[in-house]
Amino acid sequence: MGCRDLSYLRTLVKIGFVSLGCPKNLVDSEVMMGQLTARGHQLTASPEDADVLVVNTCSFIDPAKQESVDTILEMAEYKKTGRAQRLVVAGCLVERFRDDIRVNLPEVDAVLGTNELDSIVELCEGLTPKADVAEPYLYHDATPRVLATPRHFAYVKINEGCDHPCSFCVIPQYRGGFRSRRFESVLIEARRLFEQGVREINLIGQDTTAYGDDLCLKDGLASLLERLAQIETPQPVWVRFLYCYPNRITQRLLDVIAEYPSLVKYIDMPLQHASASVLKRMKRGSSGDIFLKLLEKIRKTIPGVTIRTSMIVGFPGETDRDFHELCQFTEAAQLDRLGVFSFSDEETAASYALGGKVSARTSYNRKRHLMAVQRKISRKLNRRWVGQDIPVMVEGPSAESELLWEARSTGQAPGIDGVCYISDPGPSPLAQGQMRVMRITKAHDYDLVGDLVDEVIERPIEPANPFRVLPGGLVSGHAAAGLPHR
Repeated sequence: MGCRDLSYLRTLVKIGFVSLGCPKNLVDSEVMMGQLTARGHQLTASPEDADVLVVNTCSFIDPAKQESVDTILEMAEYKKTGRAQRLVVAGCLVERFRDDIRVNLPEVDAVLGTNELDSIVELCEGLTPKADVAEPYLYHDATPRVLATPRHFAYVKINEGCDHPCSFCVIPQYRGGFRSRRFESVLIEARRLFEQGVREINLIGQDTTAYGDDLCLKDGLASLLERLAQIETPQPVWVRFLYCYPNRITQRLLDVIAEYPSLVKYIDMPLQHASASVLKRMKRGSSGDIFLKLLEKIRKTIPGVTIRTSMIVGFPGETDRDFHELCQFTEAAQLDRLGVFSFSDEETAASYALGGKVSARTSYNRKRHLMAVQRKISRKLNRRWVGQDIPVMVEGPSAESELLWEARSTGQAPGIDGVCYISDPGPSPLAQGQMRVMRITKAHDYDLVGDLVDEVIERPIEPANPFRVLPGGLVSGHAAAGLPHR
């Protein structure tokens, strides 16, 4: 995969990153950038100025695979038109198609799997990694890391891999078995982030509700959240967790979320379907009736909670009756947020061998129908906020109009849900990362519009010094300085 003279790479060079896919992938990119900057290399957001380009890929479903391939080919062009001398491909696509990439994409000079992040420096420098076989990887609090998110929020990966047998999912094949970070490691990283000025931490993992199982911790996530909520911070903060498994939500977890103000009242719980027969074929079990009882318990324990889920339509064997049951459940559940995905028939997933395939057209029509059902629910639920004052986090100027700024409520996770548009900022100056109070004046299907009604009483976040190595390995920085994210 390339026999050029790479001696120049022994010196410090500029490296450009593109990170595709989910926040879990973004954290992997941050870790790789951290290792490179710790070595002394420089990051650049301009691919035409990069000596080395790294594409961290996703291959969860077919559109993600296609985007990954298209991006690899796009970055390869800079080897002809820019300074780039080396192209490294990392991530899930490598785990799945390592040999195919080597054969069919000669533009790629090196590949790096999800458990080989420690080899990124050697590969970018044109060296041979020390070991060919990688142990299951999970970063820790002393791992160098560049924050590619805006200054005011960050993702913290608390576990990696998965042991659930979901028949549609190939993630365990890429990420390996379930493993948790050490309790104190997460706390140390969180404290450091808050000290940096981060106002919101989002805990992520394939299944955050399984956190600590491998460490013999009972109610590990609840215990972790409780400790995080007790960290003393100079200003109010938000702590959110994503990707929880429905049958792992315990009463203690709900009680802890309800008790502490800094734990946002938000549950991200992918249900995938509501038909018992479809859930059985998915190897997830449960049913719509059981889910409704769980939703009732969540809402009873955490008044005002925002609940988000995702559903898969077109799963093998899904009948019109199954889909009708899913629509009925959606009407009954009245969920704040719902994402719908058409089933992707992955060759290495257990579901690939199932009969009763649903046509692409039927899947598409079901997806549109279910989203239409949810759109009405979302619009109705959003209207309840009109006239109310809610706390929001200021995100920054809106891409929609130079006259608008954007913010998020506690019920809006970054990059996943809608936003709040600020129509009147009031007399106080706006700044990214401020926690303010917004009076909602208008509600759309997914977004809210309102005016800020408070005065700024908190100190602003200090501007970041891009790529400043901090104690313990964290490196400050943000997307505009080093990481296009798609």
